[in-house]
Amino acid sequence: MIRDKSAKKIDKKAGKEQAELPKGIIAIAPPSFRRERGLIKRGVWPVAGCDEAGRGPLAGPVVAAAVVLDPKRIPKGIDDSKRLTAERREELFEEICATSSFAVAFASPARIDRDNILRASLWALARAVRALPELPKHVFVDGRDKIDVPCDCDAVIGGDGIVMSIAAASIIAKVTRDRLMSALALDCPGYGFENHKGYAVPEHREALDRLGPSIHHRRFFAPVIAARLKHYPETVEETLEPDLFTVDGEIASDVSISI
Repeated sequence: MIRDKSAKKIDKKAGKEQAELPKGIIAIAPPSFRRERGLIKRGVWPVAGCDEAGRGPLAGPVVAAAVVLDPKRIPKGIDDSKRLTAERREELFEEICATSSFAVAFASPARIDRDNILRASLWALARAVRALPELPKHVFVDGRDKIDVPCDCDAVIGGDGIVMSIAAASIIAKVTRDRLMSALALDCPGYGFENHKGYAVPEHREALDRLGPSIHHRRFFAPVIAARLKHYPETVEETLEPDLFTVDGEIASDVSISI
């Protein structure tokens, strides 16, 4: 078989380009507005996306957000908050707030301790949707579980990387919670909330072991229980104490915080 020189050059160039591609890197498509547009074409509007931040930390609330994007003014670069730098999240946060309808809800550490982290998160997500200026006709929520709202709801696994409205909500929730944890660091210095945002990193575990739990810690997460046993063994069986999100000894049903 005879092959001309131009074909050989193309083969060599293609082989070289393929060899230069980084190995082990998978291109990930950004979230799209396709699902929302499909509903809009059927006359379904408003359409909201909702997501939460803060299921895993040892301290602080779960923060849930619901967002209705304006189809004509969607900020460029919206993505799953975990794929963005802190600086880019802050920029998009401001753009989303300026162009979209949104609401935020908080599930306090006391509610998390009482209901468990999953139920508290789903409660906060539903509260965020119900707090929107106009109740949506359809909601997309990140995860496996639908939420208790008076409209149609689709749960989308990995939705913050698939559905644009959910990705926008992930940014609002993440930035709101990060700002809140930095504020709580002023109330409870020494734990490093401003750095790790309450997650169980070595710095936080060391401070928890050294200082004992604060009122902002989730009492029934294992590392917090261990710290309570060490510092305050007599309080382990006591009832829940009020925290920032508790009013007159009761878990608040409506909490509003300016950010």
